[in-house]
This record gives sequence, structure tokens and C-alpha cells, in this order.
Amino acid sequence: MRKKFFSLVILSFSIIIFIYVIYKSEIYWNGELRNHYITYYFLSFFLILFSIFTFFINDALKTSLIISLITILIFLFSYEGYLTLKESIIMTKKKTIYETNTGKKYDARSPDKVFYNLSQKDDNITTSLQPRNFLYKDDLDLIPFSGKSLTKTIGCNENGYYSIYESDRYGFNNPDSEWDSSEIEFLLVGDSFVHGSCVNRPNDISSQLRILSKKSVLNLGMEGNGPLLVFASLKEYFKPNTKAILWFFFEGNDLADLSHEFNNKILFKYFNKENFTQNLKLKQKYLDEINSSVFPKYQTPNFLDSDFFNFLKLTKLRYKMRIYLINNKNKDLSKKFSDEKIVDILKKILHKTKTLSDNNNTKLYFIYLPEYQRYYDKNYKLEKYNLVKNIVKEMNIPFIDIHENIFIKEDVPLNLFPFGMKGHYTVEGYKKISKNIYKVIAGNKN
Repeated sequence: MRKKFFSLVILSFSIIIFIYVIYKSEIYWNGELRNHYITYYFLSFFLILFSIFTFFINDALKTSLIISLITILIFLFSYEGYLTLKESIIMTKKKTIYETNTGKKYDARSPDKVFYNLSQKDDNITTSLQPRNFLYKDDLDLIPFSGKSLTKTIGCNENGYYSIYESDRYGFNNPDSEWDSSEIEFLLVGDSFVHGSCVNRPNDISSQLRILSKKSVLNLGMEGNGPLLVFASLKEYFKPNTKAILWFFFEGNDLADLSHEFNNKILFKYFNKENFTQNLKLKQKYLDEINSSVFPKYQTPNFLDSDFFNFLKLTKLRYKMRIYLINNKNKDLSKKFSDEKIVDILKKILHKTKTLSDNNNTKLYFIYLPEYQRYYDKNYKLEKYNLVKNIVKEMNIPFIDIHENIFIKEDVPLNLFPFGMKGHYTVEGYKKISKNIYKVIAGNKN
């Protein structure tokens, strides 16, 4: 009787999971994330078949299954508990530091709750977009290189608050009026560090350079951009009468990003065909429609989003597993190119960029940004750093080394990262970088 009860419990549990998957996929998200939930459909259906199978096995085997299942559940929820406790300790530390230093309350809301709260007051709001997310969508006839235009955009929270900015006419993080300037002093390209992730204006690099130079600055940086997306963005949005292009290279992932970008058919055309363009400036309305359709709006929070149910759903463990699988997939993709090969591709991209800048009488600067791991790992290897530095100097492109100019001079370099933890730079870090860049460029002019 007890063994039959076990089968009934497993069957009931499996059916509940199946119903919940249907609810999340088809009702909560209106079918917009069906592809994401396919795995959970298969898993719940398999559990139903397995639970039916348990009705017909002998007692000895059923006892072994019960013991195995209980052991697995204890392990899974223990690990979820460990991840929850670890995150709670880190969050407590962040809150204490932030509230002590600022006198303000740390914003511990999740991104979806922030979106929901703000969308109740303003319909014209979205979340920050990574153009690289479109690289794996074969059904799109073009790739956007920016976010939704003229829209309040929610960024990330690494400093105790969520960064928010009003995007310009092309979906970048600029005051829209910058596009009306007859002359651009600095045109910035790069990834999230250039985009201004996790800080508000005027604490991002482009805003600081506007303040320092008292001239127009355009920022084409976007989260997740690697060198080929950077070059493609330049080809689409380069503005005549630009005095200097500031190419920012982040040592943490730019070479790995390039290995993924190089496999995309549309991006490869920017590399392989001199005059290729998607004419994105003329298609902003269509690009906004793509952005809206790909990223569905967050739904009204309910009890299923509570900490208790997130724990039951093993939310943190599933997220950790997803990141692990993505990283493994990225490593497999990166193995297609040796370091020397991918740096050679970077060299060709920089050569094309230098040609573009020379043809427009524009100065090109290469700015090397160090990653957190360099100061955390005592055995950090510099092979890729040396490869990149050498090819940039061989091409006679001014190389601004932020590690040498700023971080190595700090008593505690990790203090330039939020709460001394892995992430982007602090407000102070961004300001020091901006001042150094401006000083170096001004010195070169003199």
C-alpha cells in the first residue's frame, strides 16, 4: 500500500509540474517563450510516464527508487539552500556597505519587478538589449545593433541601484541632441563598459568625456559587443566630421565574442564585403518592432514569483546550470579558433577600421580595459594581452592601457569594482578612466 502511495504521489507531482509548465508557457507568457519551455514540457511528460511505470514494478525495485529519489531531492534542495544562503550573505554585505556610504536603501528588487513597477507609471519603457542575442535567430532578415529608440531603458544593478537612461533616436545611450551636432569630438565603440552599464549619466565614460571636452560625444557601445559587432556598428552609424574614434577592448571576453560573431552570416558580410550595409539608420521603426517582439513584457508579479516558490522551483540551481551549459557551449565555439587566429581576425578588423578613420581624416585610438580576474587571480596569464597589444602597436594605432595608467597605481585595484566584486567598474573607476583618456589624447594633440 505504501509503495502504491509513492506511485500516486509521483504521478500527482508530475501532473502538477506539467500543468504549471502549460500555465507559464501558454498563459503567463502567451506562448511567446514556448521554445524556452520545450525542455520542461519533455521533462514533465517523461516524469508522468515514469510515475505510471512505477505502478508495475516489484516492491524491491520500488524501494530502491524511493531511496534514490529521496537522496537526489535532499542533494538538490541542499544545494539550492547553499546557493540561497551564499547569495543572502553577499546581499547583506552589499546592503550594509551601500547604506552606510550613501544613506540610501539598497534596491534589492529583481529586474522584472523593477520593470513592472516603472511600467505602471510609464508605458514607454523597456529593458536593456544585447545585440548579440540576435546572432542565433536565423528567422531574422537583419540584426539590430542597438536597443529601442527614444525609450526609457532599464539597465543593471551592481552599485545598489538600477541604471536607467533615455535612449536616443537610434537606440543608443546618448542624449538625442548629440546626433544633431555638426562635429563629433569623440565617437565611442565597445561593449557594456562603453554602453555605461550599471551607472547613470553623467557617470558613464561618454558623459564624462562630454563634460571634460565640453564638446559633442557619441556612444555606440552596447552590452555583449565583440570586435565584429563594434566594426559593423561603426559602418552603420559613423558620423562624418568625427575627430576621433575611441575603440574600447575588454580583455575579459572580446576575443571569445569575436569567435562567435565571426560565424554569423550577416556579420561576416561586414568583414568580407567592403560596401556591405543593412542601412539600419533608415529602418529604426522596424528595428523597434523587432526589439518589442523578441523581448516580451514582464507580467504582473504573483505568489508564484515569491522567494518560497522560487526555492521549490530550484531557481538558483537551474540558473547556475544554464550558465554552466552556456559557458561550455561558448568554449566549444571558441575552440574553432586558436588565439593567434582570432587575434589575426582582430588585426584585419582593426585594419578596416583604420582605413575608415583615415579616409575620413579621423584619429583612431585603441583603449584596453582590464578585467576583474586580473587582480583577483595571482596566476593570471597575459598571453592574450601581449598578443593584442603587439598587433595594435604594429599598426601604429595609439594604445591606451588602462591597467598601466590607472589600476596598477591603485593600492587596492579591486576597489574600482562594485563592492570589490566581479562586475563592471564603479562610478569612481569610470571617472578615472575618462580623465586618463582625455589627458592622453589631449597630450597627443600637444
